[in-house]
Amino acid sequence: MNDNEKKLLQAKHRLEEAQMRDRAKERKERTRRLIQEGAILEKVFPWTNDVADLSELEKKLYEISKRTTDC
Repeated sequence: MNDNEKKLLQAKHRLEEAQMRDRAKERKERTRRLIQEGAILEKVFPWTNDVADLSELEKKLYEISKRTTDC
């Protein structure tokens, strides 16, 4: 392997590492946003803490959304 091939391989690895860091950063940002949105949801609708499962929560939120858009 000559110097040019080594440099090319190193550049490729640096690019891959940078892309992995970007993906990890995006995942962390998304996770933080989802946690914050969930906290707001629980604050505005305290009854969401008592919902048995996520499908039930989704159904009730769709019902509320439909009622507010029909007005």
